[in-house]
Amino acid sequence: MTDPSWYSVLPPVLAIILAIWTKQVILSLFAGIWMGSMLLNGFNPLLGVTAGIDSIVNVFTDPGDTRVLIFTLIIGSLIATIEHTGGVRGFVHFLESRRWVHNGFRAQLLAWATGLVIFIESNITLLVAGSVSRPLFDRYKISREKLAYLIDATSAPVCVMIPLNAWGAVIIGLIASTGVENPLDAFISSIPYNFYAIAAIILSLVVIVKNLNLGPMKKAEERTQGGQILWPGATPMVDISDELVEDKPGQVPSAALMVLPIVAMILMMPVGLYITGDGNLIEGSGSTSVLWSVIVALVVAWIMNFTHGEHSVNELMKLFMKGAGGLLPIATILLFALALGDIARELGTGVYVANFVGATIAEPLLAPLVFLVSAFIAFSVGSSWGTFAIMIPIAIPIATTLGLPMPLMLGAAISGAIFGDHSSPISDTTVVASMASATDHIDHVRTQLPYALVAAGFATAGFLAVSLFS
Repeated sequence: MTDPSWYSVLPPVLAIILAIWTKQVILSLFAGIWMGSMLLNGFNPLLGVTAGIDSIVNVFTDPGDTRVLIFTLIIGSLIATIEHTGGVRGFVHFLESRRWVHNGFRAQLLAWATGLVIFIESNITLLVAGSVSRPLFDRYKISREKLAYLIDATSAPVCVMIPLNAWGAVIIGLIASTGVENPLDAFISSIPYNFYAIAAIILSLVVIVKNLNLGPMKKAEERTQGGQILWPGATPMVDISDELVEDKPGQVPSAALMVLPIVAMILMMPVGLYITGDGNLIEGSGSTSVLWSVIVALVVAWIMNFTHGEHSVNELMKLFMKGAGGLLPIATILLFALALGDIARELGTGVYVANFVGATIAEPLLAPLVFLVSAFIAFSVGSSWGTFAIMIPIAIPIATTLGLPMPLMLGAAISGAIFGDHSSPISDTTVVASMASATDHIDHVRTQLPYALVAAGFATAGFLAVSLFS
């Protein structure tokens, strides 16, 4: 690591500014990588290009990072397999046939509960919850905007508080890269301080119970009650279910096609942690376990399809490649963000920021400030994972250098990333939520923002209160 200097903040700042200006997250991250590499190589712009490429390649030298990247692609394949083989449609039919949901209130609870239960990966959560709940919301005249909000307000906030999934693996890996001795313990200790995620989950339940419709959501609900599903001129996101293979006449897909792979994935996580930790779950490898879990889930899905004789190997391989390709942009963003995080650590960005804020900002304001800065970055780049890679290496040095509670600062960085991602129109999470709900994307963003701001207000107050009285 070089001696930290003011210019160490330039790479992430450049990436943020370009992301806001161009809305091209990948190119913006590469620009930050180039600048950081240039600074590390005598301010030579040509060496900045070659060294920047090498820094991206070097991400794959870290087994944990590589496993997470592979996981991202395979999870896309699993999503495509479950959707296209009829698992979601079978689950919807299962619920309807047993009359478990017979009014609008229960339909909303179903969407909320699904967001909580399926915590392995946020996109899976969104697609499953949206696909299952959308027909019920339409039937009971509840706006698709509210559906998009409910599944968006539960998917990422739940995933980010679970160590036994891809989110946990990414965060634990980033914590480990800062030199923390026990990154899993550090992550677990930060969960109670993830105030935004907690507030978002609780608030979304209050919205259901109290029928709380704020701002644009009230108008959307009134429109839907009047029999109009979408606003005139609205352009719903392409619904992935439109691309599914149609069921044979008189044949309903089995709900097990969705349920069993997901159950297998959830159960495999502790098994993987137990094996990789030599009998100690806490010492297990999160990145290895999530990769094993999603592979097992995909194998189960394939075996079930072979058993039913519905799809050939060639058809399943086409689904595999199509699904992986669908999440390739997210994997690329994560790859570039990890490379930028490595460069920031080599430049000493976190140490410099820690020393700067420690000398200029009152300690009680540091946690709220980290929360808001993290939110701004996530809103700008549209990626909570990318924000994790930037802010966690900054938040932890601030805590260790200034003697502040690490769980609080880590929770602030993670919370801010979720809030910014939750509010951003360029976030993959908000896009997938709009797609799964078959609603206009901008309408989803507009109706969701008031609730996100309310939850963020509670979170900011929480960070300030803990900082003042702890």
